[in-house]
Amino acid sequence: MASAAPPVGTAELAIEITDRLSSQLSRVRLYGFRRPAAPRPDARPAVPDVVRQRARKPPRPAPAPTLVAVAHGSRDPRAVHTVHALLDRVRALRPGLPVRLGHIELNRPLLADTLAGLRGEAVLVPLLFGRGYHVTHDLPAALAAAPHLTGRIATPLGPHALLAEALHGRLLEAGFGDAHLETGSGDALRESGFSDALLEAGFGDALMEAGSGNASAAPAPAECAAPACCRSRSRSGAGRTAVVLAAAGSRAARSADDTARTARLLSARLGGIPVLPAYASAATPTVAEAVRILTARGHDRIAVASCFTAPGRFAAQCAAAAPGTAAAPLGDHPALARLVLHRYDQALLARTASDPDGIRAATVTV
Repeated sequence: MASAAPPVGTAELAIEITDRLSSQLSRVRLYGFRRPAAPRPDARPAVPDVVRQRARKPPRPAPAPTLVAVAHGSRDPRAVHTVHALLDRVRALRPGLPVRLGHIELNRPLLADTLAGLRGEAVLVPLLFGRGYHVTHDLPAALAAAPHLTGRIATPLGPHALLAEALHGRLLEAGFGDAHLETGSGDALRESGFSDALLEAGFGDALMEAGSGNASAAPAPAECAAPACCRSRSRSGAGRTAVVLAAAGSRAARSADDTARTARLLSARLGGIPVLPAYASAATPTVAEAVRILTARGHDRIAVASCFTAPGRFAAQCAAAAPGTAAAPLGDHPALARLVLHRYDQALLARTASDPDGIRAATVTV
């Protein structure tokens, strides 16, 4: 007779129950889903969405608006080459910036053709030195005829301390500095504590504006454009020396104001030497008349500074009237290239757009 199985102890009973429950529970589905399978040893861990988003490359920045340099145009074959040299220097200062050229007349490409070939945003930078008809009428009209563009118009190149620097540089290159400037006291603006950075930011203009009052207080064309505080210094030392600032001229009063302010900046740059504005057309005095005015005041060392971007009929006409030193047009002077970029940057920061109000704001802001 077989012997009875030994009684199961409490511990053994608990183990048996646990094993059977585990076996049964392994077959149960939770809410209709099976338990997830165990990960394979060679499977890659899941990457959280946050980590995946951080690993994505940042979006490319929008392309910079095209800088469209607007030249007047000239029948002189040297003019186009000179303007291209200036724009090459602009490109060298800011690689990657799209730079194009458009002419108001006489040369190709014409501004209308340049704008027709562009898309997106463009900033028109006039290679002109005052708020004459071309800046206030021709450029807005050209943008209005290109509705496919978001267009902005920069302030003309003058007046500005960088323009005075370029004019000064061309005078020195023409030989004006040897005997004429040693008797002066150097750059009055910088002697007053104005750094290059402040002058480039436009504080030179503000200084001259504060010293001369509003535009209506600008000196008449027949008067010396040197600030009153500099005239006594110019009489004692460089009293025989003076400069005629030759510009294209315009019937617009604001253009004459701009030229007068440029003359004051150049006078300060020359240490107080008198600088008298003169014009090739549409305004007075002419260069020849300005020379006679200065001669009558006792100046017998008179140079002509050329406020023109490139060679042309007006520049040649003004140089021919010089009794002595005649500076070359500004061309690709480094300070002028920096000024072109400065006006471009100003236009981007200004409240401008392709609508008439925006165009007006960008055009008249100095």
